[in-house]
Amino acid sequence: VQLQASGGGWVQAGGSLSLSCAASGSSFSINAMAWYRQAPGKPRELVAATLSGGSTSYADFVKGRFTISRDNAKNTVTLQMNSLKPEDTGVYYCGARLSGTTDWYWGQGTLVTVSS
Repeated sequence: VQLQASGGGWVQAGGSLSLSCAASGSSFSINAMAWYRQAPGKPRELVAATLSGGSTSYADFVKGRFTISRDNAKNTVTLQMNSLKPEDTGVYYCGARLSGTTDWYWGQGTLVTVSS
């Protein structure tokens, strides 16, 4: 599975960015898609995830500010980020898990920088 993320960039605190990710290259269905992020010097952490049935989950630190959405037919996932804070700065990675497996596939990451 290949994942291509896009949409990162620079924004001032309080602003918005939208990240997109497209998955390709597998004949198997994708069960879960998610966004993780990694700030400098910190471990990678889950931001938001969505299952093929439509359920979503969010890290507490983004609840009410970020929205994850998915197009199952196109195997794409979007992360709408509003009210961004400087602590949201990091590299955001898109991940996907094939149905019937526990292995995650990752994209190359896209940098989000939020200035105060």
